[in-house]
Amino acid sequence: MEKEYQISPEAVELIHSSNSPEELLKYVLSTINDSVIVIGIEDIDLEGFATSGKPSKLIYTENGKNPGFETSSGELPSNKIQAPYLEERKILSGASVLSSRSGNPSPEPDLFLKTDPSSELYLPPESALSSEPDAVISVSDWIIKSSQDPASDAFSVPDIVPDNMASDKIVPDMAYEPVSDTRQGTVSSEEVSALYPAPHSLSSVKASPQAFSSHSSQAVNRSASSFFGQGNSLPPSPSNRIFRADPSSSGSGNGLFSGSRDEYKHYPGRNPVTVISDITGRSTCVGEYMQFVQYFRDRYSRLSEIIRGRTNARPIESLKRRSFRRGSDGGSEEISIIGMVSDISNTTNGHKILSLEDPTGSFPVLIRNSDKELFELASRILLDEVIGVAGSVTNDGSLMLVTKLIQPDVPNNVQRRTGSHGKAVLISDVHVGSSQFLEDAWLDFLDFLKGESDSESMRELAASIRYLVVAGDLVDGIGIYPDQEIELDILNVYEQYRKAAEYFREIPEHIRVIISPGNHDAVRQAEPQPALPESIQADFPQNVIFVGNPALVELDGIRVLIYHGRSIDDLVASIPGVSYQEPAGAVLEMLKRRHLAPTYGSRVSISPEKKDYFIIDPVPDIIHTGHVHTLGVQRYKNVLLVNSGTWQDQTEFQKRVNLVPVPAKVPIVDLGDFDVKILAFD
Repeated sequence: MEKEYQISPEAVELIHSSNSPEELLKYVLSTINDSVIVIGIEDIDLEGFATSGKPSKLIYTENGKNPGFETSSGELPSNKIQAPYLEERKILSGASVLSSRSGNPSPEPDLFLKTDPSSELYLPPESALSSEPDAVISVSDWIIKSSQDPASDAFSVPDIVPDNMASDKIVPDMAYEPVSDTRQGTVSSEEVSALYPAPHSLSSVKASPQAFSSHSSQAVNRSASSFFGQGNSLPPSPSNRIFRADPSSSGSGNGLFSGSRDEYKHYPGRNPVTVISDITGRSTCVGEYMQFVQYFRDRYSRLSEIIRGRTNARPIESLKRRSFRRGSDGGSEEISIIGMVSDISNTTNGHKILSLEDPTGSFPVLIRNSDKELFELASRILLDEVIGVAGSVTNDGSLMLVTKLIQPDVPNNVQRRTGSHGKAVLISDVHVGSSQFLEDAWLDFLDFLKGESDSESMRELAASIRYLVVAGDLVDGIGIYPDQEIELDILNVYEQYRKAAEYFREIPEHIRVIISPGNHDAVRQAEPQPALPESIQADFPQNVIFVGNPALVELDGIRVLIYHGRSIDDLVASIPGVSYQEPAGAVLEMLKRRHLAPTYGSRVSISPEKKDYFIIDPVPDIIHTGHVHTLGVQRYKNVLLVNSGTWQDQTEFQKRVNLVPVPAKVPIVDLGDFDVKILAFD
């Protein structure tokens, strides 16, 4: 308290487990760096304390009831370690700012993940650990035997949870505290998420003390990386392949949505559906500090891999170790780097400076306003997006003058899938329960789906419909905005869903319905959102499939990326020329960045999951969004972008912000040639 330090619960447990906790704490306070604010596991040097003449004599027992060890020399045993603590030290946990925004972060995470100190885990020998990220480890009784020296840093912990630790054993979509498992040598499934906190952690890196610092827009040449933990802590790599690369995480068509097809959810039948990617049942986020670092690592790793296929980039750290000399022609060598944009500022002369970060460090790059095309592109760059730049470095090695800027974007040769048939109807923002819900138009739409239209051509069109995809906001919800109850006809959210289910039971059984949630639905507000709860799903007919937001689904071979589209608000506010009146333009900006929500910490609340579920990889055939209540259709490099309208008339809020909705207009996509028809039911 005199030194005004804070301490993590894990560090408290480790110190308390010693029979000399006061002496150990004094030793820790005498050895930590002055820049440390929160004392964590990585700041407790048990080996140093043992050799200082004050061994902690932590008790090691074979029955797993006491964590730790006891040796005559006070040293760690060579064949056993306490995995949760050691793994904490292996992660790049020393960090500056979590976000790219200005201001000091809170020194404590929202919630610490508390591991069970009574559990014990053996590390496997090197041969038991595959270097491939998708390797599955066979675990007998959840015990992995080891003959490896735990004092060595030369081991890696895989990011794949074994089959018997599958995500369905983890409580989804909520903060949780692990439940202790008293079986000998076992760990609970919640502890698994603590044991494997970083999907791309480096085995050869020893963590440095945790440090926090404020982020100023002027401090563009920082030594510490705010996104990736402690700066300059990774060994240089000539290829800049900082992480164990997922071989499918590129433009080849797998990436985040990769993995065994056995893990996909298949719905066979006349109109089959395969759910390729969905957060439902897989969320492990509790708001712990390291999860934010891990989230940004995953985003950088996979997006940089896409860019690296188009440029030969080097680590940022290598720029600071190199002297740059001009050639005989007076020109400088062109160098490429890939980084996440942590700061954007302008010089007094009107040039633009971007601060780019990768896991090895940070570096400022300058885009001159004399290069009109490049400067215009740079003016559309957003915070937190991953880009590549090429240019020459000044003689003093402090700044790069950019001549080329590369976004992940969609490759020009992306192939459209063909061979399917029939139609898919894309809608969103139904808002059942709102006093502005257009029930008459909606009932006309249901009559059309049932083939009860007066027109023969409309009946033929209805007969060809195989799928109905709803991109969020099925109901209006409760308490979404102030005084919402004034504009509600149904004041109970469960009654709203029961009414919606009543409507959907009228849809013919042969039409497969896919429903994804939005910000008005009864799920967590932080994205990615899980599917609606089973208690709500139970009211709907059997032909309805519920997925999360976002979700990648395959409709008889055609890949459709469903996203409610809340990040459109951020893109409209940040990118010149993007508007609510042409929402497909905002979706196009997402596609160029290969990310559905590029800026972190703005209007979209993003949960830091193990994987960034917003990365667009593989490239889908159709991207379907909603949220803004306006209609937009656009094509870009063989990808169809559709922002469906709404079934709600203009609300009082929309009147105040001058937003004119486009209600009761339905896009229908031909799955054979991707032709789009708009049907009006208003």
